[in-house]
Amino acid sequence: MRRSAVRVRNVALMEIKETIKQKAQQHFENVVAIRRHLHQNPELSKQEKKTSEYICSILDTIDGVEYKSNVGGYGIYGFVKSNKPSNKTIALRADMDALPIKETTKLPFASRKEGIMHACGHDAHCAILLETIKILSELRDEFEGQVMFIFQPSEEHYPGGAITMINDGIFKDVTPSAIFALHTTPEIESGKIGIKEGKYMASTDEIYIEVRGKGGHGATPDLNIDPIVATSHIVVALQTLVSRNANPTLPTTFSVGTFLAEGRTNIIPSKVYLECIIRTFDDNWRKQAHKLIHRISEETAQAFGATADVFIDHGYPYLYNNPKLTRATRNLAQEYLEEENVLDIDMRMTAEDFAYFAQKIPATYFRLGTKKENCEITNLHTSNFDIDENSMQDAIGLMTYLAIENLK
Repeated sequence: MRRSAVRVRNVALMEIKETIKQKAQQHFENVVAIRRHLHQNPELSKQEKKTSEYICSILDTIDGVEYKSNVGGYGIYGFVKSNKPSNKTIALRADMDALPIKETTKLPFASRKEGIMHACGHDAHCAILLETIKILSELRDEFEGQVMFIFQPSEEHYPGGAITMINDGIFKDVTPSAIFALHTTPEIESGKIGIKEGKYMASTDEIYIEVRGKGGHGATPDLNIDPIVATSHIVVALQTLVSRNANPTLPTTFSVGTFLAEGRTNIIPSKVYLECIIRTFDDNWRKQAHKLIHRISEETAQAFGATADVFIDHGYPYLYNNPKLTRATRNLAQEYLEEENVLDIDMRMTAEDFAYFAQKIPATYFRLGTKKENCEITNLHTSNFDIDENSMQDAIGLMTYLAIENLK
């Protein structure tokens, strides 16, 4: 590229960045108001009816925006079209559901619903995407083609809203060339983002095991087949799944979350229930691990005279950030936020059903730093979770910039 051309591009970049930053500032009060409304009115997975209606009521106020609701549940998708028609399309996604957690923040806009809380930042995700749509609608001359927006339900509950929206045909008529999503994190300072190419978040499967023996009086164990003892050995044996079977260079976690034996001090029950998870980053090892879980559980139970029925609910795939797209995204983020505010981050063992979108379309999923000053919040899904709302101004600006630069 000749110097004159480089100079022209740099001037154009400065101009569009400045325009977007100004608009992000102008929209800041709106994004805060939307986030707080959603925070006060959380809805669980598959129950996001009012959330969806509220989002639609805002979309109805934006000129020229087309959308369809009740897709894959309470999902919404639609388009912001530029004034420069072309076949180009990129997509932006936000998730909508809350969690069954009792809020303890004592914020003036705390949840009004007992035992339900936006403890994962999905309220902020929706607010950010709504204001991004508004800004893009004001900048239709700055890009070509269209931006597809997706408000996805039920991210927190398997099988998740991503796959149900895909099955409902959201990409049947239009397949975007790229899809982007962000997620809040209190692990990163506000004003920064974290990004990683390639494998980023783990696959997840849920394991349900019922161990059956022969119940009876606790004082006559010789007349019984004790499923508690058999299940205890199964739990211990399953810990070798990772330590003695997984490749040490391949991240894998296995955890038992429920061990339910409904006996009493003098009653040995006839059944015991286990609920577990396994997470990893390799589909071949994932299949092998499933076979080992069956074998270890069934044969260990058999050694004690019991039987084990194993059901593995095949969950989300691992999330893969397209390397070429993610490198380009990192470069654009450095242009918009400055280089020191774009961090390289590691793989995570948490799971995310955005992975289904990433299987269909080149994807980049990144972390938005929301850490509050003088605040001890260090994790998602906690009863005291909150965000630095200033981070949302950076987010709506960055998402707008990514959309425009990918549609030039």
